[in-house]
Amino acid sequence: MNWGQENGNSSKNFIEGEKETLRKMITLYCRKQHHGAEVPCAGCRDLFSYACKRLDLCKFGAGKPSCKKCPVHCYKPGQRKEVKKIMRYAGPRMIIYHPLEAIRHIIKNKKYPL
Repeated sequence: MNWGQENGNSSKNFIEGEKETLRKMITLYCRKQHHGAEVPCAGCRDLFSYACKRLDLCKFGAGKPSCKKCPVHCYKPGQRKEVKKIMRYAGPRMIIYHPLEAIRHIIKNKKYPL
């Protein structure tokens, strides 16, 4: 759960990659919608921590579809609503702020359609 610079490790496993994408989306959302700081607020950090725990427990592992397409909704309703709101905001902006992550996400969704 590094909120600092990326470590540049190209051998990140799939779930860690998902966490990194989520971290970037939450950071972007919080910076633009909450308080403008580079480090997310306590509420956004808590949501990220919750999401990481859910990813660690994902039964699909490396074959995990995007959460939007997943047949199993593992988030509690409140957290799911928050993550959807964040993804709706940050998703389209990822191509500007994190273009490689956005392209990877698009390719992954084309490669593993559910």
